Amino acid sequence: MTENEASSLPLNAVCGEIDIRIDRAGTWHYLGSPIGRKELVRLFSTILHRDAAGDYWLETPVEKGRIQVEDAPFLAVIMTVDGAGEGQTIHFETNVADPVAVGPNNPIRVETNPETNEPAPYVLVRGRLEAKISRPVFYDLVALGVEADSGFGVWSAGTFFSLGQLEKND
Repeated sequence: MTENEASSLPLNAVCGEIDIRIDRAGTWHYLGSPIGRKELVRLFSTILHRDAAGDYWLETPVEKGRIQVEDAPFLAVIMTVDGAGEGQTIHFETNVADPVAVGPNNPIRVETNPETNEPAPYVLVRGRLEAKISRPVFYDLVALGVEADSGFGVWSAGTFFSLGQLEKND
């Protein structure tokens, strides 16, 4: 597209569907093949948005195109902790190098599969975009957990985030 063609488009003109898909493992695919260049995936991740209807879009100032996301667009792959107990702050890094400090603006939520009771933990990265917390990182997160009146969970930035209920053995 030439500069003149781009300047004649309305802001955020919808281009339709783009054959980009993010699979459950956080791998980005274009035309059915994985995108191997991490720098390109990182660039795309910075222009990714999710609308109120739950659709995912790659948006530039001039145009936007819808993409498919199987679960969450990002994975939380590294966890670090500053402090301890109720005063601690939990930090994640995503597979596209986004840092996330867990707190009221970046909460953790856990969905539980009703058939298997398997937890699916997520953290809000920005806007409406979440990262699924990878299984090894979730195990580390659970190791920080404490029991409270509202269930089992973790503290971060002065806020308690429930990770679920502990089963009581009789």
